[in-house]
Amino acid sequence: MIPDATPSGDISKDRLRLWLKLLKAQSAIEAEIRRRLREDSATTLPRFDVMSALFRHSKGLKMSQISGLLKVSNGNVTGIVDRLVEDGQVIRVAVPGDRRAQLARLTPAGITAFERLAQAHEGWLNTMLGGIDEADIAALAAQLDNITDHLEADHAN
Repeated sequence: MIPDATPSGDISKDRLRLWLKLLKAQSAIEAEIRRRLREDSATTLPRFDVMSALFRHSKGLKMSQISGLLKVSNGNVTGIVDRLVEDGQVIRVAVPGDRRAQLARLTPAGITAFERLAQAHEGWLNTMLGGIDEADIAALAAQLDNITDHLEADHAN
């Protein structure tokens, strides 16, 4: 478990400043992605995220599975899926043996639309993070993995 006591020395303040910088960078990137999705493709980040989950699970997902993957409520997912169905990008398919359950699955039009969005998304991120070279990417990714591993180990105890 993470101790509640503040470590002595400047490292504590440095870690706090680092955390704030991580939040600022994440917020700036997310805001720009949201803006570009809205302006360039007339869509939203939550809609993109639902389509992405369905694209990765081509056999389809239940609403609860989508909400679990995206860490959002079933109600939010259901509304997004409803609109994607209305737009012809998603279909609902009955789950064999469970009359109440349905899977959401991308239609061919949904797959095409998502592939176009995903390509644009990758290009935007490549541009936004263009000042980071391969060595820095690897080093930063390793450090972020270390943070995650540390938190997960502390949480397991």
